[in-house]
Amino acid sequence: MQNIKISVIMPVYNVEKYVGKAIESVQAQTLKEFEFLIVDDGTPDNSGRICDAYALSDDRIRVFHRENGGAPSARNMAMEHARGKYYYFMDSDDWVEPTMLEDMYELAEKNNTQLVVTGYFIDTYYNDTDYIRINLKQPDAVYDQQAFRENAYKLFDCNLLYTPWNKLYSREYVDSKGLRFPSTFWDDFPFVLSVIRDIERVAVSSKQYYHFIRARADSETAAYRSNMYEKREEEHGWMIELYEYWQISDDASKEMIARRYVERLVGCIENVTNPNCKLSKAEKREKIKEMIFGKNARSCIKIARPRSLMMKLLLFPIKWKSVMLAMVESNVISMVKSSNTKLFATLKAKR
Repeated sequence: MQNIKISVIMPVYNVEKYVGKAIESVQAQTLKEFEFLIVDDGTPDNSGRICDAYALSDDRIRVFHRENGGAPSARNMAMEHARGKYYYFMDSDDWVEPTMLEDMYELAEKNNTQLVVTGYFIDTYYNDTDYIRINLKQPDAVYDQQAFRENAYKLFDCNLLYTPWNKLYSREYVDSKGLRFPSTFWDDFPFVLSVIRDIERVAVSSKQYYHFIRARADSETAAYRSNMYEKREEEHGWMIELYEYWQISDDASKEMIARRYVERLVGCIENVTNPNCKLSKAEKREKIKEMIFGKNARSCIKIARPRSLMMKLLLFPIKWKSVMLAMVESNVISMVKSSNTKLFATLKAKR
């Protein structure tokens, strides 16, 4: 195929129930000049064979089969084979609206941008028809480098700068910087940070195209993560380093960084009280004490200005440095998550 405008890249692993819809939503795009690079990452189910079947009838689809190595290296492998002017990344259990590629491409070309950022949907399903939809977006804008850095806090606040799949990336820019997905937990965010670090022109679209699917009722009752707090600390460090590199220190940006830290700290505390956590009660108290007495917690709680009454209440244990209250609060959160996941998702969306 000549004149490939966009390389769509999608790793596939254990998604036989969802991958067909993902593929068909890309095939239905109004922009036709794309290639679809699918990497079967050693999936144990029928996902790879399903992808092969679609490729037989659509020469825009190329399927690569390999041993399991994880989504980051799967994306990186596809990037080495890409021929399009732009990269687009998606997950194999989600789907996209039909005008997405065309609208993003036209916005990038019209404004000569290296990155396009759009809104997206979070669809949390509880059965085939019952779901909650959260809409995430920001107003249309085109930024040069300095304006983007000064306004990035708005995009972070709406969760638009954490994931790779609501964005169109200039392949020339990404490759010239040698940017690839790191082989680490939460690989999406470090990759996006590496892209925006020196970005010079960014377009933002208020339109929403990507449907991020939480398709299982237990998606809100995640298993205990032993290193969740440590990863959040690392993530906070990335944000601090980025803004220091940008030399951006206005009050709005500092408040956003502080608020996102303490809000996520609530989740880290609840993670420790998760029924699947095997720590003893004494060990849990010590871990929570470490969190709420930590340097980052003490500095961020002074700056953060929570947006909802619910979040103000949830932050009281951190503000008052009360381990006992934090444990009680987290047990309540765990109970709501396990007994009424729909209510929890609704409350979480309004935080």
